[in-house]
Amino acid sequence: MNKLYKIGCSALCGSLAAVSAANAGGLSASGSAQATWQSNQGANNGNPIGLNSAIAFAGNGELDNGSTFTLTLSQLDKEAWSSGSLAITTPSFGSFRIGSADGGMGVGSKDDVMPTAWEESWGHGLGTGIDRVSGAGSSMDLGYTTPEVIGSTLSLQYAPKNNGVQGTDKGTSGTNTGADRKQTAYDIMLDMNKSYAYMMPNVFVGYSASEQDGHQQIADLGSEGAMDDHEELVVGAVFSIGPVKAGAQVSGEWLGNNNNVTTTDVAGYKNIAYGVSFNVNDDLAGSWNKFESKKGLVSGDQGSGPTQVVTDIESLQVSYTMGGASIKVADSQVANQTYATGTSNDKDGTTIALSLAF
Repeated sequence: MNKLYKIGCSALCGSLAAVSAANAGGLSASGSAQATWQSNQGANNGNPIGLNSAIAFAGNGELDNGSTFTLTLSQLDKEAWSSGSLAITTPSFGSFRIGSADGGMGVGSKDDVMPTAWEESWGHGLGTGIDRVSGAGSSMDLGYTTPEVIGSTLSLQYAPKNNGVQGTDKGTSGTNTGADRKQTAYDIMLDMNKSYAYMMPNVFVGYSASEQDGHQQIADLGSEGAMDDHEELVVGAVFSIGPVKAGAQVSGEWLGNNNNVTTTDVAGYKNIAYGVSFNVNDDLAGSWNKFESKKGLVSGDQGSGPTQVVTDIESLQVSYTMGGASIKVADSQVANQTYATGTSNDKDGTTIALSLAF
């Protein structure tokens, strides 16, 4: 009897080991470091040298039915957890995702996807202060993406409370307060021709709505009253023809300030972005980008006072790659920084960066 028991246990352990080996996952790490020199004309910014590091961890595995799962964790600087996600991709039913305020797959993932040689036109260090769409992806969220059909996918995203807070296991984001007015958020994103078929653009359109509590004292509105939902919309297209990429997109944000507000309160924002990039060869690339953000005031709807203030950004960029190292230069201009007029809010600067990937 003891011999049979030992034989049975050995067989069971062997089977479990085989299953474990077949479905074993893995964990990998990658990272980068970047040193910059910032030169802003007309500004006394002290020491112009900057240093940044980034580490990303990626875990993956497979389930018995062929579904795969992926875990991503990012630390953008100083060993601080920045964002993460957990996704399960099935063979036939699309992918399911839990996000951690990382933009997700809704309107936040398309706040600015114009082609560029380095980074977004507003990411050059001059401090633009612009407001971009974020949607449910700015908070802890659940998402679903359909399988790709003719190069297109439909994504849905849901946040029980869109307050921009990251949460750990067994935790919540805390109680609601008057200024913390955003409630449940829903995003929908249609992404067409994601594979950039020849002469066919990648077209995307997305919409987000966050419920707002109009029965609490809203500190940043300076009043108490009914409020519409906080809505966001983004539409754009990117063309790819050989070494050239060109794109344009429009996004809008409506804050739901529909009554009992002062004439200086913000009614919403409208952003227009476009850009073109050109790969000279595998190592050298250049781009030009423009981003225009309009801040609309409630006073415009009431027929008095200014209706909008415009922040205008332009950036000319060049990058050269040598294996795991890249040298990047951005020459940028900002007019009406942080939606404020006057020559003191017009900035012009150059950023030089050395990036290393490992």
